[in-house]
Amino acid sequence: MTTTANGLARSFEDGVLELRLDRPESMNAVNKPLFVELRDALRSVADDTSIRAVTITGSGRGFCAGADLKASGSGEGVSVTVANEVIRAIRETPVPVISLVNGAAAGVGCSLAVACDLVLMARSSYLMLAFTKIGLMPDGGATALIAASAGRHVAMRMALLAEKLPAEKALEHGLASFVYDDDQLLAEGKALATRLAQGAATSFEITKQAINDATLFELENALQRESDGQGQLGLTPDFKEGVEAFVGRRAPVFNGRQPR
Repeated sequence: MTTTANGLARSFEDGVLELRLDRPESMNAVNKPLFVELRDALRSVADDTSIRAVTITGSGRGFCAGADLKASGSGEGVSVTVANEVIRAIRETPVPVISLVNGAAAGVGCSLAVACDLVLMARSSYLMLAFTKIGLMPDGGATALIAASAGRHVAMRMALLAEKLPAEKALEHGLASFVYDDDQLLAEGKALATRLAQGAATSFEITKQAINDATLFELENALQRESDGQGQLGLTPDFKEGVEAFVGRRAPVFNGRQPR
């Protein structure tokens, strides 16, 4: 497995492309260069018929802690536009895409995990829509993806309360496909991806498209609403306070509703 300067590791074996977020020092928080490279890697699958399945996981203790807020002032922060492009790339990839969730999948990391066609979670892992903790709203298609899989009230609870959803609960709510003991996750993920890579590729492609068309018909509208909403929220005093509190490791003090 080789890792680029942007922190995306990849390997290819038996028809399976393994993509790994490799910034363990930040629990794989994503910046713009990393997400752009992930997007491009996913888009390239369409032109490489040797790739029959894709897995996405994270190095170290976490899958993805969300956007790297420390990069937001450097020009390398993740934009909603790039996040949306990654989610579209997963949906449009013509082969099954599997997320292997180890540890935290928070913020846009949660969106990335549940956007995949199959979600395998380690028993100690969890999903978390942490956006409201810094005065933002869920993005990366989460407002559609979570509701499509788990229903409106689960989506509201996750989005408004920013609670951790443990792997077993995620399975119960339809947000995970399988849960495995932590030390079995990668082996089980590889076995499943290899099994899919040996299957009927065109059948999988058309089946994936049909199910997504039937269940994620609101995804494009959701991506646009999230983009508009984040643009508005990014200008609020609450967002500024949320980021400062996060960086300063303190509880935020939000200002409350602003006059329209």
